Amino acid sequence: MNIILDLLLLLIIIIYSYLESLVKVFIPQRRKSVAGEIVLITGAGHGIGRHTAYEFAKRKSRLVLWDINKVKKEVGDVTIVVNNAGAIYPADLLSTKDEEITKTFEVNILGHFWITKALLPAMMQRNHGHIVTVASLCGHGVIPYIIPYCSSKFAAVGFHRALTSEFEALGKTGIKTSCLCPVFVNTGFTKNPSTRLFPVLETNEVARSLIDGVLTNKKMIFVPSYLNIFLTLERFLPERALAAINHVLDIQFEAVVGHKTKMK
Repeated sequence: MNIILDLLLLLIIIIYSYLESLVKVFIPQRRKSVAGEIVLITGAGHGIGRHTAYEFAKRKSRLVLWDINKVKKEVGDVTIVVNNAGAIYPADLLSTKDEEITKTFEVNILGHFWITKALLPAMMQRNHGHIVTVASLCGHGVIPYIIPYCSSKFAAVGFHRALTSEFEALGKTGIKTSCLCPVFVNTGFTKNPSTRLFPVLETNEVARSLIDGVLTNKKMIFVPSYLNIFLTLERFLPERALAAINHVLDIQFEAVVGHKTKMK
């Protein structure tokens, strides 16, 4: 009997969730204040991290900026973490050096673990905070010649989803989570990126989307937003159709293939 009640409740929650999502399309989301919050941003020396710092500064947050050349040790209890630091080495698998694979995972996912574990106890005690995981479209779909990067970003998306679920299980609903998943961003890490259908994004545009997602407690932030529709369709399409879509997208960037730099 209990299983029947649980299934009925599940059906009601699903219907309610869809109706809630539909309403949110037409009603602007309420934005929270981040004034006075202590915000730690990794990889803040350039690109998305740098522009994200600007956006938080405009909103009177207190910033702690971590980059390879600067670290602050004593700042009080950090309440917002933006795990943004990233590494990518475009190459086919056989041309990718072992140390490059290790570095990719150390920066793109293991760093998320160590930083979050270090700062989470204070958030847990106060049941207040926000953890932002900077991932990528490559955390949902794959692209050739960046296998370690794609793998690490799949791990980052999994980290975000599992962490979100754990907070819910622990009753720590005051700690919010967001995951940023943009397409190619003009950061200089990949040379001459281009696609037929998706734009190559500028870092300030991505940073604004990130801030908007944090202020509205958005769980998954796709940039551009219509990526969500594309990824939903991808789950239902056969493999041949997906291959055709990838051909139409014609994603290109400079990569080392067979130990020679080529556009791929």
